[in-house]
Amino acid sequence: MCGIVGLYLKKPELEAQLGKLFEPMLEAMTDRGPDSAGFAIYGDEVADGWVKLTLQAPGIDYPWAALMGQLEGRLGCSLDWFQNASAAVLKLHTSEAAARQALAELAPDLRIMSAGQSIEILKGMGLPAEISSRFGLAGMKGSHIIGHTRMATESAVTMEGSHPFSTGADLCLVHNGSLSNHFRLRQELKREGIHFETDNDTEVAAGYLTWRLQQGDSLAKALDGALEDLDGFFTFAIGTRNGFAVIRDPIACKPAVLAETDDYVAMASEYQALASLPGIDKAKVWEPAPATLYVWERESA
Repeated sequence: MCGIVGLYLKKPELEAQLGKLFEPMLEAMTDRGPDSAGFAIYGDEVADGWVKLTLQAPGIDYPWAALMGQLEGRLGCSLDWFQNASAAVLKLHTSEAAARQALAELAPDLRIMSAGQSIEILKGMGLPAEISSRFGLAGMKGSHIIGHTRMATESAVTMEGSHPFSTGADLCLVHNGSLSNHFRLRQELKREGIHFETDNDTEVAAGYLTWRLQQGDSLAKALDGALEDLDGFFTFAIGTRNGFAVIRDPIACKPAVLAETDDYVAMASEYQALASLPGIDKAKVWEPAPATLYVWERESA
């Protein structure tokens, strides 16, 4: 089942409203995914030479302050951080590789949900409204956001199975559907150096895109390859530092709808998730065509 939603704001002056606009979109997909929910939000960028990480702790009372002191001493760099429920967003004046190595040594119980200059991924088990409230979604600012509500029809309800998934810098993916060749593809991608943390097929799709991008492909070319190499049925929404993309498999049996105005582009699994948006009655609304890539991006930073 599952539900997908995404919102891309065309005008910087609207970015303060991103979370407020997106919250009812995510919650409208509760019937499609009551088990867990999550979102990837883009904004609050760090400068070149810095890395931004979203860290997920096993519980709400994790000793974040002590860890940050250890990290600062270990890496000898400037850092900034803030806690959001069981997660923390960490900004470090160092490389991603150095940050990952230090965290693996100092806090192996933490899960790194995302890394890059802009992205934050927040997700958890529970109804979408609970996840929105837990992380303060309504008050968040940013340029664009994608989200997912999950109904675990083929696996257990776990944090590991929740979307979005990120396997590369500022890259994330949410998925409605199922891939039939994800096990074989996972083994092939591991040999290419792609690391996986769960057995979810969506993480394989994200890993595939990361690998193609590492080979020098554009996002469009990588997704063209996905249509050939990923066997199954799917609707993908992909977030990048500069925008987001939507694509469906050639059969396109999983639902999706897009809407565009002068202010925003929005997508959802069902129109009801778009109905709360301002100006939706005057928007261009359409069903994305099979095997067709739709991309909206701002100029590269």
